[in-house]
Amino acid sequence: MNAVEDCVASESDSASERTSAPPPPVAGVVVKAREPEGRSVEGRLLSRLLAFLGDPPLEFVLWTGEAVRPAVAADPVASLHIADRAALFGLLADPQVRFGESYSDGRITVEGDLVGVLEAVYKSGANSKRRFSVLRRGVELMRRRRINTLPGSRDNIHHHYDIGNKFYSLWLGKTMAYTCAYYPTPEAALDEAQVAKMDHVCRKMRLRPGESVVEAGCGWGSLAIHMAQNYGVKVRAFNISHEQVAFARERAQREGLGSSVEFVEDDYRNIIGKYDAFVSVGMLEHVGVENYPGLGRVIQQCLGNVGRGLIHSIGRNRPAAMHPWIEKRIFPGAYPPSLSEMMQIFEPWNLSILDVENIRLHYARTLRHWLELYEGATERVAEMFDEKFVRMWRLYLAGSIAGFTTGTLQLFQVLFAPGVNNDVPWTRDYIYAR
Repeated sequence: MNAVEDCVASESDSASERTSAPPPPVAGVVVKAREPEGRSVEGRLLSRLLAFLGDPPLEFVLWTGEAVRPAVAADPVASLHIADRAALFGLLADPQVRFGESYSDGRITVEGDLVGVLEAVYKSGANSKRRFSVLRRGVELMRRRRINTLPGSRDNIHHHYDIGNKFYSLWLGKTMAYTCAYYPTPEAALDEAQVAKMDHVCRKMRLRPGESVVEAGCGWGSLAIHMAQNYGVKVRAFNISHEQVAFARERAQREGLGSSVEFVEDDYRNIIGKYDAFVSVGMLEHVGVENYPGLGRVIQQCLGNVGRGLIHSIGRNRPAAMHPWIEKRIFPGAYPPSLSEMMQIFEPWNLSILDVENIRLHYARTLRHWLELYEGATERVAEMFDEKFVRMWRLYLAGSIAGFTTGTLQLFQVLFAPGVNNDVPWTRDYIYAR
């Protein structure tokens, strides 16, 4: 998600901390907004920021009580209250990171719908003409994504997934599935939609009793258990999150599936053996484009000249870096690829694409269900962590909703098979046959 995306940069981060010094110039902004007479310097800077963002229908309220709205008349969808100069200068200097930081710290508060705020910024930003200064380009170049080496991947996954199964159980629903659900009807409940997603994936792969399946990145084990329980297959599921693997193993034993499902605490790069099907739901975002050919090699070795596979991943319409605040605070090392980037998995190994489906609006609905459950559990979350953590994860969930509703983010399901395999579907009927 993008909190306040791609807008302006200041001359230095240090200037943002000198609250007694005059405010820094807004670098890269060349829009001349009409300023009401008597507006403060801070108010004029905010007015320019709004213009540069494409005049989203938002109202900023300074600590002095001064309110700033877009030059174009529009009823604001919400008001953003800025507590002090340091928060303002941070927003001007590096809005992508500093908005999230100040919101999490409680120095920027939102009066109104947070999802609506972020949707307004994304929509206006997509329609505005962005102009980048040399300084802003330097800020972007200084950011370094965490690389997913073997030890790096473990650290990145530990940061996000090993913060406590009890935390995730508060808002993921009974399935503990932390990926996009599939809503057969708009009225479907979260758990119903998660089960429907698992069936949707299994039908696409045409699983048959007695077949073997390898899963790369299994979360808390819901799909692996569902495949074994409902489709009669044997599953080996790989995951490097210790917390998730322990939970999944206990779950499989409780369901009496210990002989049908094996959960392996190891990296996908270490998968060996031959299988009838390969599946990965929600792991590709943590692989990194530089590792896609290696992932393709693993898949080719698993399937040989037969079998089929499916990769389910958050993506984009065109290549773009992960939002820096998300990368810093929530998902280190994460990267949602474009379809063209995903082809680096398949093309070197002669893997044929059979079907591509984009279900991004299903993810927006999934996230709304998660956010509703999360808001109902914020007191317990605060007891587990603190109020800053509560706001940080609220922003992450709300921003993700906005990313999918505005088309900033996509959700791709890519079905594939070895290029020489002729045991492929003749029509798409098999996907929807119950």
